[in-house]
Amino acid sequence: MTSTVDLNADMGESFGPWVMGRDAEVLDVVTSANVACGVHAGDWDVMARTMADAVARGVGIGAHPGFPDLQGFGRRKLHLPHESLANLVQYQVGAAQAMAEAAGGKVRHLKLHGAMANMAAADHDMARACYEAALRVAPEIIIMVMAGTQQQAAADALGCNVACEIFADRAYNADATLVDRALPGAVIHDADRAGQRITQMVKEGAILAEDGSRIPARIDTICLHGDTPEALDIARSVRRQLEAAGVTLQQFEGKPL
Repeated sequence: MTSTVDLNADMGESFGPWVMGRDAEVLDVVTSANVACGVHAGDWDVMARTMADAVARGVGIGAHPGFPDLQGFGRRKLHLPHESLANLVQYQVGAAQAMAEAAGGKVRHLKLHGAMANMAAADHDMARACYEAALRVAPEIIIMVMAGTQQQAAADALGCNVACEIFADRAYNADATLVDRALPGAVIHDADRAGQRITQMVKEGAILAEDGSRIPARIDTICLHGDTPEALDIARSVRRQLEAAGVTLQQFEGKPL
């Protein structure tokens, strides 16, 4: 059983007067924050506020790059040449670094968003292109990967510092990828169930897929999405049940696989 684990959440995804999620409250629960970089969501004011709030709470800051798709929230597939994809990632990492420094913090990790993440989970070369791009401008950055996927394989090949992630509110396929959001049951809305299944995964050191498969995995961090109505309840349930099981919650250190 893993004795320590990090809790991360995607945030900073509001835009102007339009509000997404309950970031301030979620920041009181998590230990790491993946901050949107103004491309799939967010803007410069939201980034500044989110990072300042994270620094004030001692929460680790991560760059959360996605596709340039505000209307689709970065969840629609775009097929970009790897050179352009690398530039897109570097553009967003650079923005995150600047905003974090201005807030008195620093970017500790990188986590891909939405369709970019799901495509990279199945495409080793795409994942490597994204991670190499980030490492060129931030050599010490910790690459957060979806455990058991081609993201993990690409990061392993690069020998970089890694944090392996599982999801509290998403169902899994047998290959450790996430069930497509268009399918029934892909997103878990019951807070108690989310806390129970994550605690079981952490205890067993494995991803539990919908078909009953058990996929052994290194589990460093757990994703708590911030964009569903029950997100805060899920975050609190996961934290409560993990702590009740004797798991210590703290920021991941990041280490090679």
